[in-house]
Amino acid sequence: MTEQTQEKIRLLKQEFRANMNGMASSSMRNAGLGYHVNFGIELPRLQAIAREFHPDHELAQELWKEDVRESKIVATLLQPVATFYAEIADIWAESITTAEMAGIASVNLFQHLPYALEKAFQWMASEGEYVQMCGYHTVIRLMRKNELPDRLAEELVDHAICTVGWSSNSSSLRLIAWKALSQFASLSESGLRYTVDALKAAGFDRDAELRPYLEYLQDEG
Repeated sequence: MTEQTQEKIRLLKQEFRANMNGMASSSMRNAGLGYHVNFGIELPRLQAIAREFHPDHELAQELWKEDVRESKIVATLLQPVATFYAEIADIWAESITTAEMAGIASVNLFQHLPYALEKAFQWMASEGEYVQMCGYHTVIRLMRKNELPDRLAEELVDHAICTVGWSSNSSSLRLIAWKALSQFASLSESGLRYTVDALKAAGFDRDAELRPYLEYLQDEG
């Protein structure tokens, strides 16, 4: 690590300590957000802090290595897309340990990658819970930008239905998979019909726990 990067990290940590929100930090800890260090700083403030620095690959990589919530969030804001290669994206996704960070990294960084669509589908098919979350969060953002080719629609629906329907999955993972499924269904009438038919084929109409998902989309139609 260069001396310049060390100095930037020192300045960032000064900002973190100055903006610490003890109540928010305690609330997040009680909610199960397990970071080694969590200053509880709100996202808009972290975005403002990050704007004081130029995008910097080395700085972002060093910040991501720290088990500090704010360091990781700022890393997602300062990492240049051009030097964020696919293998690095996998390392970051696999190191995520909270649902919050899966969402933040996907929104701030992963959705902007030139290979985002490919990674989203790879991650959705992963065994890791938080890696899967990164995949679903990323594909949701891509759908909002109309970047989901028709050829991948069936694969997305299949993945999401399996994730939602598998009761041993965490509620957080099932929720983000459902958001991806409902986002796809909202894009077109044909997508809605396809999703409803796929849910029926998967037995959602015959399961008391899963039926509300189907009924929600049927009401939307």
